[in-house]
Amino acid sequence: MKQISISGVTRTELGKKAAKAARRNEEVPCVLYGEQKDENGKPVAIPFSVKYNELSKLIFTPHIYLVDLTIDGVDHKAVLREVQFHPVKDTILHVDFYEVHPERPIVMAVPIAPQGLAEGVRAGGRLSTQVRKLKVRALYEQIPEKLVIDVTNLGLAKSIKVGDLHFEGLELVTPKEVVVVSVKMTRAAMGAAAAAAKAEK
Repeated sequence: MKQISISGVTRTELGKKAAKAARRNEEVPCVLYGEQKDENGKPVAIPFSVKYNELSKLIFTPHIYLVDLTIDGVDHKAVLREVQFHPVKDTILHVDFYEVHPERPIVMAVPIAPQGLAEGVRAGGRLSTQVRKLKVRALYEQIPEKLVIDVTNLGLAKSIKVGDLHFEGLELVTPKEVVVVSVKMTRAAMGAAAAAAKAEK
């Protein structure tokens, strides 16, 4: 997994008014959820802010990152948890991070990467990617940048489901019945199949 460094400062003023003031200053309100729990058993949250241009290189990318997060000079290892966008402008409004540790597994959504020329595509079909990412559970050091899926033997009208996949050191969290990739019939493929069947008669 790629790594990226981001620096922030603790937010002392909270609430909607303070958040709007931060955004006017080209800063994004953020929260880091750590391992420490409060009296109700909920994770203790550290509110902080980061310059917009620093966050954009983390969020507007197809890659996943382990974040070297520095808040007021204190270092944390974290991953992106949730991003809130403006409903019209699509700008970043708020970001949640989750602190991670080398010995504790985490769940992350990892991009898939189909590899190879499917048999069904050679027969005139079209490869269709049903999901872009799969959720996996593992130690963060074992999580790859992408999940390579070999589609070479995938025939016409066939599919690969999550339950068909296995990756060393990773537990797939996405439900087993979810279709990941498939080869769909096209008019050309149906025509070729009909012609082949007619020729056999």
